[in-house]
Amino acid sequence: MTSEIHFDRTGKLGRITLDRPKALNALTLGQVHKMHPQLDAWAADADIACVTIEGAGEKAFCAGGDIKQLYEACKAGEMEFVAAFYRDEYRLNRRIKTMPKPYVALIDGIVMGGGVGISVHGKYRIATERTLFAMPETGIGFFPDVGGSYFLPRLPGAIGRYLGLTGVRLKAADTLHVGVATHYVEAASLPALIEALSEARDEADLKASLDGFACDPGIAPIDDRRALIDRCFGKETLAEVVAALEAESDPFAAETLAILRAKSPHLVAVSFEMIKRGAALSFDECMRMEFRLALALAPAHDFVEGVRALLIDRDNKPVWNPAGTEAQVLAAFEAVPACGDLSF
Repeated sequence: MTSEIHFDRTGKLGRITLDRPKALNALTLGQVHKMHPQLDAWAADADIACVTIEGAGEKAFCAGGDIKQLYEACKAGEMEFVAAFYRDEYRLNRRIKTMPKPYVALIDGIVMGGGVGISVHGKYRIATERTLFAMPETGIGFFPDVGGSYFLPRLPGAIGRYLGLTGVRLKAADTLHVGVATHYVEAASLPALIEALSEARDEADLKASLDGFACDPGIAPIDDRRALIDRCFGKETLAEVVAALEAESDPFAAETLAILRAKSPHLVAVSFEMIKRGAALSFDECMRMEFRLALALAPAHDFVEGVRALLIDRDNKPVWNPAGTEAQVLAAFEAVPACGDLSF
């Protein structure tokens, strides 16, 4: 376990490195259990002014949670493990959100799912030319969790709904454009940036360093799609979103509709409702809502089938359950976990 995550101090900087490069630094429960108390300790340490987190290797910051482990647990009915995974992961997300010191995520490479949860809630997110962001959960029969119900509806316009429902991937310029990233820095400059951050005495110094290293990532392709996305995904119901996409003549709308229809129809509906509700909830309320949903939906057919099709057998031919009724969609939000609700 100690080889899978490292904690170092450089000057006044506390550094976290996820070290599972062959697994694209996918987040394990063991790493969560190491990281949370370390963040608590650094929060109370007067000699630490800032915390950074990065992934080993050049391919990924963190490509998500350890989904295969969850898949095996769900198939075996080991719900205590499933509950522990989501409970402790969500508590870590909250620790990051409430850190009293600047938390800087170097999202160099792939950042998806659980990797978003340990980056986007921090104050600063540094993209590079290798950044590839997505919340792809509806494609594996799940919903965009790890705080997705909180941060997605707070992105500009209807971008959050679009990202959460379709799972589309964004590159560096787009992440900066929509607010997922706060700065863009070339990957080759990251070692020098870390050295500068280690010398920061306070947040003013830190921000000056980040701004000094930041550069222009170029044109954000998603900007040309913003009007259509807002027009279609800003509707009150999922049925209206689909109808709006069908009514558009732009080929992008047809492509988006095809993407949506390839996802789990039930989880797209659940995700739409979750993101809609999350806009009016506090962070803690969002995490409690997601915990209930996770324990209701992780053992269900679509999650097990989606992981099988995309990550286990890799036939990319999931057989989804039909779309649930409105009552079935809403029932997931009322389900009370047998292991108790999420507490902080």
